[in-house]
Amino acid sequence: MTAWNADTEAAATESGAMTVVEGSSFCISGGTGDISGDGGTNGAFYQDTRIISRWVLRINDALREPLVAQRPEAFRAVFVGRARWPDGRFDSPLVVRQERHVGPGLQDDITLENYSSEAVDCDIELLVDADQADLFEVKGGRVATAASVNREVRDGEILLEAVRNGQRRGSAIRARGAFASEGSLRFRAKIPPRGRWSTTIIVVPLINGEPPAEPFSEASHPQHRPGVRRHRDWVEGVPRITVSDTNVQNVLDRSQRDLGSLRIFDPRHRDRAAVAAGAPWFMALFGRDSLLSSYMSLMVDPSLATGTLQTLAGLQGNAVDPDSEEEPGRIPHEIRLGVTAGLSLGGTAYYGTADATPLFVSMLGELSRWGLSDDVIDSLMPHADRAMEWIEKFGDRDGDGFVEYLRPNQHGLINQGWKDSWDGINFADGRIAEPPIALCEVQAYVHSAYVGRSLLARCAGDPATEKHWAAKAAALKTAFNERFWLPDRGYFAVALDKDKTPVDACTSNMGHCLWTGIVDADKAPAVAARLMEPDMFTGWGIRTLASSMGAYNPVSYHNGSVWPHDTALVATGLMRYGFVEEASRVASAIFSAASHFDGRLPELFCGFDHKDFPGPVPYPTACSPQAWAAAAPIQLARILLRFDPDFTRSMVHLAPILPGSMGDFRAENVHLGHSRVVVEARNNEGRLTGLPAGLETIRTPRPPLDQDLAVGEPAQGS
Repeated sequence: MTAWNADTEAAATESGAMTVVEGSSFCISGGTGDISGDGGTNGAFYQDTRIISRWVLRINDALREPLVAQRPEAFRAVFVGRARWPDGRFDSPLVVRQERHVGPGLQDDITLENYSSEAVDCDIELLVDADQADLFEVKGGRVATAASVNREVRDGEILLEAVRNGQRRGSAIRARGAFASEGSLRFRAKIPPRGRWSTTIIVVPLINGEPPAEPFSEASHPQHRPGVRRHRDWVEGVPRITVSDTNVQNVLDRSQRDLGSLRIFDPRHRDRAAVAAGAPWFMALFGRDSLLSSYMSLMVDPSLATGTLQTLAGLQGNAVDPDSEEEPGRIPHEIRLGVTAGLSLGGTAYYGTADATPLFVSMLGELSRWGLSDDVIDSLMPHADRAMEWIEKFGDRDGDGFVEYLRPNQHGLINQGWKDSWDGINFADGRIAEPPIALCEVQAYVHSAYVGRSLLARCAGDPATEKHWAAKAAALKTAFNERFWLPDRGYFAVALDKDKTPVDACTSNMGHCLWTGIVDADKAPAVAARLMEPDMFTGWGIRTLASSMGAYNPVSYHNGSVWPHDTALVATGLMRYGFVEEASRVASAIFSAASHFDGRLPELFCGFDHKDFPGPVPYPTACSPQAWAAAAPIQLARILLRFDPDFTRSMVHLAPILPGSMGDFRAENVHLGHSRVVVEARNNEGRLTGLPAGLETIRTPRPPLDQDLAVGEPAQGS
């Protein structure tokens, strides 16, 4: 099985690389459209297998001179270049246009246009190869050289196949009018004056000799594929947001488009969309990532959260398996399709995460407040109760009331929270914490699950169950504030280690505790102040680890970098506890950072102070687009609007605190229950139109969810 702990971080892609994605398929190429075949990370991937590892276009024995590369849609790229004139003359009039579509394979439409007044003979050659390498091997730079690829030409089609782990993976490559050899497609064209020549090259992936249900073909236009229609339906269906601040407008527009491109669909339920974690390396369902991303995207499309819950419910653990770390009721960490991982939707998955299971229940409780239909909630309730059983039976390993993790094998993740790199949890002096580890934010998610389950019981008219889970939430909150609080530091420990010693590093994790409301009101001001100290707040976002800590490194993956989703959840926590100015500062910082990335926030960026460089410093292997980075600006807009639906109490809170620089905000077509509403705001004024019957607009911030549970100490409202 895959060594999961070896590659929580991706290998670097080529500088200037172009990535196109559709569902779980994607293609990474150079800026010319070529895939060099040098064993790096570029290539076209289908079901976690590299179906193209070399794709180099040569015209008249030369590479193209690149002119422009564009990505008008997530699944489509256009590369324009200039080809060499046959006699080598300067300033060639031969222009090459290459339009690429990715989906169930690959299609490239190549056109050569002759802008001269004389005819020209051209030799066109496309060098191709497909190593059928597994995504994990490519991502980690460990492509196996032992795997033998069988290369043959059959009926004018190049067939490249390899047997890996008992499964035959292949690529069929063809183009009409081409002369095919084992490593290339060649064309001879005479292009008339002011004329053009074109061809279509199609790659069909094969699994045990079988193509996908709807592969690319010469008979149908690539823009008419189901995946393209789904994407365009998404664009038409999501809210239309307009903001006076052009940067905020650009960021929110980009976020919506990227979330649409990162949707994946269970082949057994094609109307059910879930959120993949990110391109290019994490185009798969991840329990924690997909749940948090869909939570932060609620204002755009609550159905993403519904689809994510439904898909994860179908993969919920049933047995105890130390190899995959499956346990009854556990929500999986990651689902993969490659032959090395041996994972697939409906098959096996890797379950090594401590937080996806409580987040599953918490999300279901949140969706009940957004008007999710009772029949969907009822269908998911058995899964929620199985998740609660996992928390108490398997999550709490030693019966102390806290959820811990300890991998039962040598290939699983050492750390099983969101900071899952091997060195992600450490003490203030830099020492690595040893498992079993109880993370502070995992306890916060469990508290949120208890509160959410209590709320669901209330909605179902079950006061005994409501009271039971409310009491559990209150007890956990008390224990957490006693055991994790560091009074001499004024903040919460990031974890308890194997000896139940508080791991005393100052981290962003405690901001998640504010978000869920597990922090006692008397401790919240100190936590908020500590998060805003210069060693935590860079001016662009919140560092994962304070710069004053022993393990701090601004260019590390989890020990000092800034993750937009993490910062957005910290800002949500600050707003929940009433730290409006601090939350607004953090939100403005992230929107400002996004402007330096052309509106698209990456997975993470380096943790340098904003005074050190004129903009945030990119992290070299960050995924982009990445789901929870794309969702972060939407969540930040929501907290600035203080927009909180609550169908369980027949009300919607709207109490904006928009910065003056943002100007007017308007969101049309916002999904709320079975209705579409319009949200309008400016500064501290806002209004909702089109509310479902029976819902009332409340112009004050939403109180904490646990404020009026049957049992439970309330947090301070925002």
